[in-house]
Amino acid sequence: MLKIGIFGTGHLGKFHIANWLEIEGTEIVGFYDPNDDAAAEAIAKFGLRRFEDMETLMDEVDAVDVITPTQFHYPVCERALRKSKHVFVEKPLASDLDEAGRLIKLVQEAKVKFQVGHVERFNPAFLSLKGRELAPMFIEVHRLAQFNPRGTEVSVILDLMIHDIDIVLHLVNNDIKNISASGVAVMTDTPDIANARIEFMNGCVANLTSSRISMKRMRKMRLFQKDAYIGIDFLDKKTEVIRLKKDQESEEIFSFDIETPSGSKEIVVENPAINQVNAIKAELTAFKNAITLNTPTIVSEQDGFMALDVAQQILTKISQGGIIRTS
Repeated sequence: MLKIGIFGTGHLGKFHIANWLEIEGTEIVGFYDPNDDAAAEAIAKFGLRRFEDMETLMDEVDAVDVITPTQFHYPVCERALRKSKHVFVEKPLASDLDEAGRLIKLVQEAKVKFQVGHVERFNPAFLSLKGRELAPMFIEVHRLAQFNPRGTEVSVILDLMIHDIDIVLHLVNNDIKNISASGVAVMTDTPDIANARIEFMNGCVANLTSSRISMKRMRKMRLFQKDAYIGIDFLDKKTEVIRLKKDQESEEIFSFDIETPSGSKEIVVENPAINQVNAIKAELTAFKNAITLNTPTIVSEQDGFMALDVAQQILTKISQGGIIRTS
C-alpha cells in the first residue's frame, strides 16, 4: 500500500484528495495545511487526519502530493526530497528557475520519482491522438478564462499559458530559436492577458494567447502540419483531424474531393474516439504506477523545468517591452 501525504487542501487540493481516495493501492495518511478554514473543510468532507507539523507527516508516508500556492512548492518539495520521498507537485514546478534547478539536483540525489502536474497531458482530447504521427509546423493556441481571484498570485503565463507551453514543447521536441511576447495587466499587477510567439529551430512556429479576463472560456489548440490539420478542444474534450487520404486506404472512410492548383485531392475528416477519463485521476494514477512499477514519470522534473524556462523567457520579453497597464 503506497502511503500518501497531502500538502495543501485548497480548491484543487480537494480534487486531488477525492481522486486519491479512488485509486487502488494507495492510502492517504493525512494532510498538512496551515490554513485552519481549509483544514476544517478537508476534515469535515473527507475525515482525514490533520498534521500540525510538516516533517511528521513526511516521515509517515512514501510519497507527497504538493498542491500549495506556487511560492511554497520549493520549500515543501525540498524537504520531501531530502527525506527521499517521491513527489508529485502541481504546475508550475517552482517560483523561478533557480528553485527549479535545485529541485532537479535533489531529485537526482534522492533517486525518487518526481512528477509535475501538467494535467493537460492527460486530457482525453489530447490522449485521443496517441499513436498518430504529429509533426506540426504551425500551432495556434487560445486559452481563455473568466476572472477568478484564485491563482492571481502569479501571472497568466504561469497560471494558464504554461499548460500549453508544456504541450507545445512535448509535441515539437526541438530547440527554440526565438521568443517574442506582449502582455497587458488589467486586474492585477502582472499580465492578465498575454500573447507569445515561439519559433523553433526546425521551422515550427507556435502562437499562444492566454487570458484570465475573458467573457467566455476557451481551451483550443490547432496543429497544422504537412497533409493535415488537427484541432484539439481541451475544454469540450473533442478532437478533429482533417487530412489528405493516403493511398490504399479503405473506401469506407468518409472523404471528399477538393480541387487544388496541383490537381484534385481527396480529404478525410475524422473525429477520433474520446475515452472520457478523469485527467486528474489519470495523472495521479500514472504517478503511483511510476513508483510501484519503477517506470519513468510521464511529466518529469525536466519537463517541468523546460516549461518554466520558456514561461520565464516570455515574462522577460514582456517586461523588457514594458507591461501595458490599463490604468
